[in-house]
Amino acid sequence: MANLNKVMLIGRLTRDPEVRSFATGGKVASFGFAVNNKRKNQQTGQWDDEAVFIDMEAFNRQTGRQLADVIEQYFRKGQQYFIEGHLKFDQWTSKDNEKRSKLKVVVDNFEFLEPRPGGASGDSGMRGPRTEAPHKNPAMEGTTFEPGPESETPEPPGEQEIPF
Repeated sequence: MANLNKVMLIGRLTRDPEVRSFATGGKVASFGFAVNNKRKNQQTGQWDDEAVFIDMEAFNRQTGRQLADVIEQYFRKGQQYFIEGHLKFDQWTSKDNEKRSKLKVVVDNFEFLEPRPGGASGDSGMRGPRTEAPHKNPAMEGTTFEPGPESETPEPPGEQEIPF
């Protein structure tokens, strides 16, 4: 039987990332993320936004990208991102001996959808230009992102502004 666990979201951070380190040297960045669903109001006939709040986690991998480090350094409350990830179901027993559970999204990849605050460019402590071609997601090919009425169209970041 086929199995697929893939999440693709465009939304905004609801809080700055909180980072925890493990005794084994690992690291996890946790943050809140909000996306809007459109829902038709039966009384007015208008489409209303319905906010959905999601808990997110990003880990440093032993081999590969250090997502928790990048997110800790560059993600800020209110900024917009495209996030790819997968669902994770956490279960635990509370101090009151009650069973609890929560569905989270584990970040596998992301893209900045807004320029960095302050419009910083050039050498700001980030790595130099990439030598490999940027990753293109075939599922997003041909997709355009329309900014909401509250934001201006962002300029795409230069190659030396990308932190990975």
